[in-house]
Amino acid sequence: MEKIALITGSKGGIGSAITSQLVEDGYRVIATHSPGKRECAQRWFDENNYSSNKVRLFELDVTDTEQCAERLTQLLVEEGTVDVVINNAGITKDGVFKKMTAQAWKDVIDTNLNSVFNVTQPLFAAMCEKGGGRVINISSVNGIKGQFGQTNYSAAKAGMIGFTKALAAEGARSGVTVNAVAPGYTMTPMVELMKPETLDFIKGQIPMGRLAESVEIAKSVSFLISDAGAYITGETLSVNGGLHMQ
Repeated sequence: MEKIALITGSKGGIGSAITSQLVEDGYRVIATHSPGKRECAQRWFDENNYSSNKVRLFELDVTDTEQCAERLTQLLVEEGTVDVVINNAGITKDGVFKKMTAQAWKDVIDTNLNSVFNVTQPLFAAMCEKGGGRVINISSVNGIKGQFGQTNYSAAKAGMIGFTKALAAEGARSGVTVNAVAPGYTMTPMVELMKPETLDFIKGQIPMGRLAESVEIAKSVSFLISDAGAYITGETLSVNGGLHMQ
């Protein structure tokens, strides 16, 4: 029976790689997009040559608690089940804390952390009731070690890790595993636009001497949601080339 995976932030560099990997793994993917972004999402869908039986575009404001509850409850009715939830939506609004605005703090916390509650909560009970499921939260190395100029982002990504551990304890007896993946610097289209000297500086901080490829993050997710990862829960898998070791 075909399994269904829902992913937020599906069109970004890492999100696109995860979506492609899920399709390759045989999942039907529910790929969320923000309200008003249907045309952009459709272009992404067409560029990747997806078919509607493999990828469903799904409008969802991940920062809106009430909308998520309503839309995701209806999704369960329409699809019958959601086997995997991947919380990947994220933004940055960097700035030193002394100058950070309350809005910059709120926007990042709402999109990167509160969305994890909004998206997971309507689906988690159904996973427990059917006796299985996977939740993957895409955190960051900066949620583990912190990063200058990213108090909002680091706080949100660290919060995802705490959420992962606590929810894993609740889901374990019902066969629902909850894990996080914490990428380091990854070669996405956005990162490729950086100045060469900036990229060289970043690579110089990484023991492996290079950035991650998006597909490497996607493969990590694929492992954790596979049968091979069935006994792993409450863990954070760091994929950072040795940039930070615990």
